[in-house]
Amino acid sequence: MSIKVKGLSKHFGFQKAVDDISFEAKPGKILGFLGPNGAGKSTTMKMLTGYLAATSGSIEICNMDILTDGLAIKKQMGYLPENTPLYNDMYIREFLSFVGQTYQLENLEHKVEDVIKQVGLGPEQHKKINMLSKGYKQRVGLAQAIIHNPQVLILDEPTSGLDPNQLADIRTLIKNLGKDKTVILSTHIMQEVEAICDEVIIINKGKIVANATIEDLKAQNRTDSLEDIFRKLTN
Repeated sequence: MSIKVKGLSKHFGFQKAVDDISFEAKPGKILGFLGPNGAGKSTTMKMLTGYLAATSGSIEICNMDILTDGLAIKKQMGYLPENTPLYNDMYIREFLSFVGQTYQLENLEHKVEDVIKQVGLGPEQHKKINMLSKGYKQRVGLAQAIIHNPQVLILDEPTSGLDPNQLADIRTLIKNLGKDKTVILSTHIMQEVEAICDEVIIINKGKIVANATIEDLKAQNRTDSLEDIFRKLTN
């Protein structure tokens, strides 16, 4: 269930968006992927999910190579992009049923019911997606990412647009999901990393500048402020 990345690069012309990075994400640990805007976070997420081909390097997920076993990997993976593509004219249940059908899920009605409860969509479940607030749309995005009970979760800015109450709920949900799954969470919010993540990778200008547990990172830099460490490593 782990993710192993070796020598991964992505070039756009002469620009090196991601430059020879290697890391591993393990089950039961939530890995925070941090970096300033343009550092290569979203490009890395898109390569991990197979939506973008790497220029060089290898990605192994659940002991399968993304180049040769891409379809099998997608069945084991849930993905929440930064801007979740949703069918706004569909009702919530209709949309989640549609996603479940693409995975050929059995007991689909039960699984839709279950995931609606899991992400806290109950009060809004009979609405069309275009009637929802940004926070509830984010919950629909998270629901579609986990409806098939994937072993690996890639979450790109998962709490974007949530109010403080929703934040706490979704962070708790992600922590619970991380107990038996491999989770990579891309964010720029330091409090999010402190609240959710076990390990942290900081990427800057396409290169990894830190890869450690939060405790080790603070000890190495002799500070309790993750924000100070981030500023120091990305300036």
